[in-house]
Amino acid sequence: MPDLTITREDTDARHGRYVARIAGIDAEAELTFTRRGKGQVSADHTGAPEALRGTGAAAALVDAMVADARRQGFRIVPLCSYVADRLAKNPEWADVFATAPEERP
Repeated sequence: MPDLTITREDTDARHGRYVARIAGIDAEAELTFTRRGKGQVSADHTGAPEALRGTGAAAALVDAMVADARRQGFRIVPLCSYVADRLAKNPEWADVFATAPEERP
């Protein structure tokens, strides 16, 4: 397993991203999100550059968001197809996922 670091960056009151970095690689993967109110946060987009493909960085981003959802008590709206695919492969995460946002941007 590479030396992977995940951080969460809040860009403003509603938006932010989880960022994955691997020591020695000058690239980052990200999962962007939007706080939608009423305890819901949408996973908007997950992206990993070629340098990070196959490293587990994108999966680690989703894992970090799921862990935060459990710790902070919010539900994830999977607008991103990658996040929706990871949910389908991990049915034990159903408790932290919502099917549709209660508030649209």
